[in-house]
Amino acid sequence: MASDPDFMLSLARGLSVLRAFETSHGPLTVSEAARATGMSRAAARRCLHTLTVLGYAAPTGAGYELTASVLALAHSYLDSNAIARVAQPVLERISSEVRESSSLAMLDGHEIVYVARSATRRILSIGISVGTRLPAACTSMGRVIVAFDDEAARARFVARVKLTRHTPHTIVDKADLAAELDRIRTQGYALVDQELELGLRSLAVPVLSADGRAVAAINVGVHVGRFDKQALVREVLPVLRAGAREIAAATGAFGDHAGKR
Repeated sequence: MASDPDFMLSLARGLSVLRAFETSHGPLTVSEAARATGMSRAAARRCLHTLTVLGYAAPTGAGYELTASVLALAHSYLDSNAIARVAQPVLERISSEVRESSSLAMLDGHEIVYVARSATRRILSIGISVGTRLPAACTSMGRVIVAFDDEAARARFVARVKLTRHTPHTIVDKADLAAELDRIRTQGYALVDQELELGLRSLAVPVLSADGRAVAAINVGVHVGRFDKQALVREVLPVLRAGAREIAAATGAFGDHAGKR
């Protein structure tokens, strides 16, 4: 970035300190901020001080914590994101119809980020809400988004992603993951069976742009005791595909073929 005259290093440093709070399970100290961002303690302290002056952070006895003002940044994103606005009522209708939780996520690097959700019950041991990030490689929404990218992008993802075994069912071989992505692209949906957490089964379809690439994905997650794999595909897949088409068409920027495969 040093060769880019328009790049603002100070802004980048401040944003990296904000991101450091993601992994903090309590107040963030100057030392922790410096370690997480790779900057000096002095630079980290100035960033935290600036965030405090602007009202986005507050000092505590043990360090710094974010204030509620940070939520305004996320709210601005959700207000400006056409997919998130359109998706919420669609997800609520899907949840009501199938009586299971439904979500929309977008890809960010090797993770998915939840940008809309309608929850009927808690089926994961971790709480899922808007803003939650999960590994793309072992989630149905992550896989279906990657599968509907171009061949070069899929290859880069497989080559660079770190595969972690979350359960005995998790795919951790890159050749197996590549084959699964090819299969997902052919069949038009992703079904992940207890790869992120035991007892969780998830089905996802892409929300496609006019050129056939996935800009997002929607899913339904269920407990294995409520739907076997065949029933999940038979009963839920048509509902998800209809929802994906509606979201794509309503934004105006995406093709009306989304989710038809």
